[in-house]
Amino acid sequence: MDAVVVEKLEKKFNGFTAVDKISFNVKRGELFGFLGPNGAGKSTTIYMLTTLIAPTSGTANVNGFDIRTDSEAVRKSIGIVFQDPTVDIRLTAYDNLDIHGRLYGMAAQARKERIREVLELVELTEWKDKMVKTFSGGMRRRLEIARGLLHTPEVLFLDEPTLGLDPQTRRHIWQYIEKLRKGGIAMMLTTHYLEEADYLCDRVAIIDHGRIKALDTPRNLKGIIGGNIIRIEAREPQKLAEMLKKNGCCKAPKVEGTIVSFEVKEGGKLVPKIMSAASKAGIDVENIEMRMPSLEDVFIHYTGTSIREEKGAGGDMMMRRRARGF
Repeated sequence: MDAVVVEKLEKKFNGFTAVDKISFNVKRGELFGFLGPNGAGKSTTIYMLTTLIAPTSGTANVNGFDIRTDSEAVRKSIGIVFQDPTVDIRLTAYDNLDIHGRLYGMAAQARKERIREVLELVELTEWKDKMVKTFSGGMRRRLEIARGLLHTPEVLFLDEPTLGLDPQTRRHIWQYIEKLRKGGIAMMLTTHYLEEADYLCDRVAIIDHGRIKALDTPRNLKGIIGGNIIRIEAREPQKLAEMLKKNGCCKAPKVEGTIVSFEVKEGGKLVPKIMSAASKAGIDVENIEMRMPSLEDVFIHYTGTSIREEKGAGGDMMMRRRARGF
């Protein structure tokens, strides 16, 4: 049985559809990614799967337990790393974990041993007796991962685990998540960082406006586009786009600012033709590049726009305020 099974899951808020009848599964030992911008429905889905809010319709099972009828069993078998910081900065790292273990009914000796193990995993052993308020953002995130693993969950939910961290610290968090994947735990990760989804995830679901647009391995998703991506910077991008269509270089170039981009099978052969045609048309090409497809190109392919940059956790804070009635 898969770790998570979702069928036509939907969530509406006052007539607004945040999650629109999505279906997917997370396999045992798999790191499954939800890739999408702020407001896409990623966190709302996590809140439903972790029983924090009730779905409007549809079904979901986590570890074989129904999120509606067996919510307590679901909560006992999962770990969560929330998007917003939730550790108590007035306590030590050890005390944060000890309280969490007590809430889950862990026996004293087992709790002590498990705290030692998870602190060692995230390399915070030397900091166990330090107040969390002295920790950096990355250290607090590592502590939250340790807390989510303390009671040995079968599924770990990671909601934007590296949001707001600098690139170097983000890479360090990736290393800890990689360790967990090798340990065989099922994980579901939400992110708006394209490179994070590409690097970490076994499979990725691209979600936008509450709907799953595509779902496959990062490699297969990029293979859907195939060929090359050509991006051209020009002073007259609209004129360039029309010229490209007229000359048969592409059917539907995308124009964003001064950049014209499109997909093509054999870009190397086409670049000289583009430069020659642009010169004859009197179009000043400032830069042209050709590269292999990325997850960003896949996202644009399915949604028509580039991924919108996260502005922070405000959307999720609002979601929690809305969810208080559930």
